[in-house]
Amino acid sequence: MPKIYTKTGDEGMTSLGSRTRVPKDNLRVQAYGTVDELNAQIGVAIASGLDEKLIRSLIVVQNVLFNLGSDLSFPKEDRAGFAIPQVEERHLLTLEGEIDEMTAVVNPLKHFILPGGTMGAAQLHVARTVCRRAEREVITLAREEKVGEFVIRYLNRLSDALFVMARYENHQKKIPEPLWNSSS
Repeated sequence: MPKIYTKTGDEGMTSLGSRTRVPKDNLRVQAYGTVDELNAQIGVAIASGLDEKLIRSLIVVQNVLFNLGSDLSFPKEDRAGFAIPQVEERHLLTLEGEIDEMTAVVNPLKHFILPGGTMGAAQLHVARTVCRRAEREVITLAREEKVGEFVIRYLNRLSDALFVMARYENHQKKIPEPLWNSSS
């Protein structure tokens, strides 16, 4: 692309991966746009100086989210002739393994916690909430059109992983988890 701006979206339309033109508020565009926002929030978390183990895991997650966004940008009927990266079961299993590994370090949750602690943990909580929104938007889209087999499950598991990663970050930095005081 010789220029970053194309002016093709000036009238409120955009192109899906297949070059089909749709309104910018199309459910599919909203879903992959929120996945892009999630990826940016994870980038901010990484830039905050997280534990090295988390950085390595999250860089993989960012790449998988690009696959997931690519998958969402192509309606099923427009996929012929395109090699579209997919979220696969192996991605889901990787997240589950990491969740189990980190939970063994931080121990199972005994109290509700508030988002916070270190800057990195707080940012991971922001990413978690954006992930939950992306999941809700993809579920809405899936009621209207088909989405990849593992897309919803990956987003669901990723929000769990981001929660545990926030706890792990606080643990590694020796910062107590902020606990919810229900009598406040």
